[in-house]
Amino acid sequence: MTERHDFPAGPRRLLGLDVGDRRIGVAVSDPTGLLATPIEVYHRRDVAADVAHMAELAAAEEAEGLVVGLPVNMNGTEGPQAEKVRAFTRLLEEAGLPVRLWDERLSTLEAERRMAAAGRKRKRGVVQHNDAEAASVILESYLDHVRSAVAG
Repeated sequence: MTERHDFPAGPRRLLGLDVGDRRIGVAVSDPTGLLATPIEVYHRRDVAADVAHMAELAAAEEAEGLVVGLPVNMNGTEGPQAEKVRAFTRLLEEAGLPVRLWDERLSTLEAERRMAAAGRKRKRGVVQHNDAEAASVILESYLDHVRSAVAG
């Protein structure tokens, strides 16, 4: 599931976002476009502040675009949360940020699996870090797709 901007081929730094109602998990790719690293969990305040923060963060990280996880149901349909993410994405684009929506199915489960493998148990404080890890999973999925498409 992809739409919006197709970023030009080649290495570039991107931000990955896992957008929720209360928090936004954020990850950043390395300049080669090979790795994604969780960098923060942003606690949402209001839409204007949220968009401004993402624009500031993109500038600070020298990100050329944002890969935003789109919550799609397992059967491929979209629910109310997907529409909220689409609305937020439109605001990011209006702020001048290039955005690519990316299917985020199973990203939270993968993030939880990674955290468990690293010895971090699911508990109250860890849930928030899980949002940034999920953003990393979303961004890595996109980067893997781009590499496989380029490879042929």
